[in-house]
Amino acid sequence: MMQWDRLISDQRFGLESYSPKQVTRTDFQRDYDRLIFSPPFRRLQNKTQVFPLPGKVFVHNRLTHSLEVSCIGRSLGTQVGRSVRERYPDLWADHADFGAIVSAACLAHDMGNPPFGHSGERAISAYFTEGKGRRWEQQVRDEGGRWEDFANFEGNANALRLLTHAFKGRREGGFVLTYSTLASIVKYPYTSLHKGVGSKFGFFATEEESYARIAEHLGIIKLSEEGAPGVYARHPLVYLVEAADDICYLIMDLEDAFKLKIITKEDCIALLLNFLTEEERDTAEQVLDKVKDDNEQVAYLRSKAIGRLVDAAIYTFLQHEEDILAGRFKGSLVEAMPAREHDAYTTLRRLSFDKIYYAKEVLDIEFAGFRIFEYLLDTLIEIQLKPDNAYSQLWFNRIPQQYDMQQESLYHKIQAALDYISGMTDVYALDLYRKFTGMSLPAI
Repeated sequence: MMQWDRLISDQRFGLESYSPKQVTRTDFQRDYDRLIFSPPFRRLQNKTQVFPLPGKVFVHNRLTHSLEVSCIGRSLGTQVGRSVRERYPDLWADHADFGAIVSAACLAHDMGNPPFGHSGERAISAYFTEGKGRRWEQQVRDEGGRWEDFANFEGNANALRLLTHAFKGRREGGFVLTYSTLASIVKYPYTSLHKGVGSKFGFFATEEESYARIAEHLGIIKLSEEGAPGVYARHPLVYLVEAADDICYLIMDLEDAFKLKIITKEDCIALLLNFLTEEERDTAEQVLDKVKDDNEQVAYLRSKAIGRLVDAAIYTFLQHEEDILAGRFKGSLVEAMPAREHDAYTTLRRLSFDKIYYAKEVLDIEFAGFRIFEYLLDTLIEIQLKPDNAYSQLWFNRIPQQYDMQQESLYHKIQAALDYISGMTDVYALDLYRKFTGMSLPAI
């Protein structure tokens, strides 16, 4: 059984000898501030959430999405923290610490995602499984590298790498975040070698030892046998980070789809009303009679639906706390919610996949991503294999120094290329592709 006294730790990764100072901010609040002021976080403003950027109608990007997820995560963490404190009065951490950890983890949960949203992840995986990248598989395996890290490229694993890896010229420990914040980001606490859970995984081979260190310190249960690929129970606060993301992306994507006229107002309102009790519906309909602006009507119901889901997520977590601490709880909080919220969520999710996530505007991004990633990956791997070529030298002068392009093994050369690409914004990746393919040239 995992213990809250160990799970909530302000020890910093890469700075284990650090002693917290008596300051106005807790170390968990400092995690939040450190993330929000970081360049990788700011770059999320030019990364696609679902719909293309920019456009005549404002839609969410990765930055606004992460901020909203963090807001919901803070509410979930704080309320759960209050109840945990009541159950365990000797716990050293305050309820606000729970909220600060979850909100910080929510800020960081998408920081490892490549350009062009989830289609970027699919494009990278396709390059290594169906495209030109297949030619590297045997060499990577022969050198002892983990090919599965590339064939199932995962933004969640890349987030942990971004936050913990000492990139060239950077300090040991990466962002030097607290162990609890880092553990709360790892949604899939196992390696890419773990079978039976789909293509998702939580850390690359290069970060496996780092996560093992975090898990041991926090007392996170290891589920795999000794010597087997690392498989762990989730840190309990991961469930709250996941719930905040699940709530946000589905509800806010629906609102964006309405604004883009992919979903009608009537369908949007009907889907949001499904989350409310009969009493709440009566009140909502009275408000809708008074508010005539379509956007305001949808925004009002969106807030009511989010409020209902937040309450349901808190209730579900506390109901299953014992199983969560024992590593027995399976699935997500949304899947275990009471019937009303669960059924309304499932209905909306089904419609979203039918009408939103396969809309023409979304598919166009995926088409572009496949072509751009194929060119960039091919080029960035080849220049490392032929570093003395004049063309390679041009690229090396263009790549920021933090990305070490002088790696020995092919596995690490590919990883260096992915580090650079995944840090790009949509606009930067497209601009780089156009310039280096000669599609556009700087003004002369």
